[in-house]
Amino acid sequence: MQVIVQPIANPQGHWTVRLGALAVPFRNEREARQFASRLESRLQAPHPWPGSRAAEDAAQGFRVSS
Repeated sequence: MQVIVQPIANPQGHWTVRLGALAVPFRNEREARQFASRLESRLQAPHPWPGSRAAEDAAQGFRVSS
């Protein structure tokens, strides 16, 4: 997916980060670019295949024990 950083046409100088149909507004370009950079790195990070041992091990940290 393509992450797009672009200015919003308004006098306040706000910016937006777009990912498909999702648009996230920011107060300035620096904040928008920081968010876009983190988002891109997370999207490009390796992810375990669902149902694999690695996915089950990763999910252990999210399970709530009763």
